[in-house]
Amino acid sequence: MAALTIRNIDDEVKNRLRLQAAQHGCSMEQEVREILLRAVLPKRNQPAFAQRIQKHFAALELDVLPIPERQMARTPPSMEG
Repeated sequence: MAALTIRNIDDEVKNRLRLQAAQHGCSMEQEVREILLRAVLPKRNQPAFAQRIQKHFAALELDVLPIPERQMARTPPSMEG
């Protein structure tokens, strides 16, 4: 396996990385390996967000729902006492 050294990382980035690794129960080194792996591997043919939403609501047949007629806006209450 290869080794990689990264210099000049902002202190805030390092601190957040350390906290994230602790939340995941692993070392910072392992956390960075997983982040890099997710960043460079091809996505698993996951459909785009809009396609997932469309598929989720497809069974509702939203194109056949009736559109109610517009009504007059109600009159705002009077501020006079």
